[in-house]
Amino acid sequence: MRVTPTAIADVLVIEPKVFGDERGFFFESYNERAFAEATGVSAKFVQDNHSRSVKNTLRGLHYQIRRPQGKLVRVVVGEVFDVVVDIRRSSPTFGKWAGECLSADNKKMIWVPAGLAHGFAVLSDYADFLYKTTDYWAPEYERTLLWNDPDIGVVWPIKGEPILAAKDKTGKRLVEAEVFD
Repeated sequence: MRVTPTAIADVLVIEPKVFGDERGFFFESYNERAFAEATGVSAKFVQDNHSRSVKNTLRGLHYQIRRPQGKLVRVVVGEVFDVVVDIRRSSPTFGKWAGECLSADNKKMIWVPAGLAHGFAVLSDYADFLYKTTDYWAPEYERTLLWNDPDIGVVWPIKGEPILAAKDKTGKRLVEAEVFD
């Protein structure tokens, strides 16, 4: 597997080694030992999630203020623009974002460490998004950053207004959000 750092410390783009021939392809989407050796991250995953969303759906920017979740994310159908925002006040990249196109074709994954906000926008007609988490969903601790906070300045590659859940419409700007120290 190939691991590429992003502009945010500890956020990694992971490209698995894919074996393909006339029948199709095969790759290990997760191998604990190989993941730890390639990334230096020792993660215990406790939950797998799968979402399907239609084009122009934007989910995020989500995080849990207590019981933060590390996430290993990927797309198995379609394409998304995946975004991570550093909300660790002590980090030199606090308030910065990194984005990457993830698709069924490129098979890229992103490691999102605990303590960062995460979201994605669907670029294809629909997309199936899979992610492993290092802690369980705790709705009482879930928080949402405003997807279009001008202080963060994410450049979402979508046309028009995105399709948003109610909680994503009412996300907080970074200056008023609960963040990590």
